[in-house]
Amino acid sequence: MGNDVTLASLRLFVEVATHGSFSEAARRAGLPVSSVSRHVSGLEAGLGQRLLVRNTRAVRLTDHGKQYLSSVREALALLDTAGEEVRVGAQEPMGTLRLNAPVAFGRRHIAPHLATFQARHPALEVELTLTDAFVDPVADGADVLVRVGVLEDSNLISRKLAGQRHLLAAAPEYLERRGRPKSPEELSSHNCLTYRGTHGARPWLFRAAKGRFTRHHVTGDLRSNDADSLIAAAEAGHGLVLFPTWLLHVPLQEGRLLPLLAEWEALSDVEDGAIHMLFPENRMRSLKVTAFLDFMSETVGRRPYWDVLMDDETRG
Repeated sequence: MGNDVTLASLRLFVEVATHGSFSEAARRAGLPVSSVSRHVSGLEAGLGQRLLVRNTRAVRLTDHGKQYLSSVREALALLDTAGEEVRVGAQEPMGTLRLNAPVAFGRRHIAPHLATFQARHPALEVELTLTDAFVDPVADGADVLVRVGVLEDSNLISRKLAGQRHLLAAAPEYLERRGRPKSPEELSSHNCLTYRGTHGARPWLFRAAKGRFTRHHVTGDLRSNDADSLIAAAEAGHGLVLFPTWLLHVPLQEGRLLPLLAEWEALSDVEDGAIHMLFPENRMRSLKVTAFLDFMSETVGRRPYWDVLMDDETRG
């Protein structure tokens, strides 16, 4: 099997394994399904190992396939980076940039900016995957992960994109009906809409004048693992929410929600986590990765644009 065929086979194997489908891999590659199957079968024959188990409903990796997939993805990433460095005088990023981000943040602060990013780098294609689950970028084939909150220890390289500022907010209708809380202690008499993730309900913490954060017990009749659902309920006058400003800035700017207890610093996690962009060490020299990291840092700014816009609106 020649080198060109081998590389094609490796890339097609990764596509089949990633999407669990020969037909989806064929669609993405613009090839007949029979060609994709022939490439992967030839790869298996050359290795003398079955990599995939095929049935009528799905395609899954064998144990050998799982091990091979991880190594192949890393090798292809290195090859792609090497190719980038010698093409076009190593000036223009090319190929496919694979991004992975949390759903809410990706929808609000990555997807809206991709048109500008790709206009600046027309030789780049972008594949954006939104998920709130942490993924292994090597196993998943991602070039850059965006993650919100406290980082777990890993061998990934991180670049801080922005800090997080939390605000308590409610709709004017709710405040007319129930009144404004004047201190965190008064939250016990309000309907607090709380976020409940995989690790349970998020705490509500407040501090004044750079003191120590104090956890306040809050209750309410609505809990959800979806921030947008809670924000929508708050906009409808159902209760109070505590979220980062990158989630709340639009309804706050438009007056659908009003900030509360602004003289207190708020937090909705036991630690003050920031927003980071993560990438494997083997992507450090990648032009496409560097281009995206620099673009996002420029777009968000030293002080996040969502805070600047919100404060400007409040002052106006």
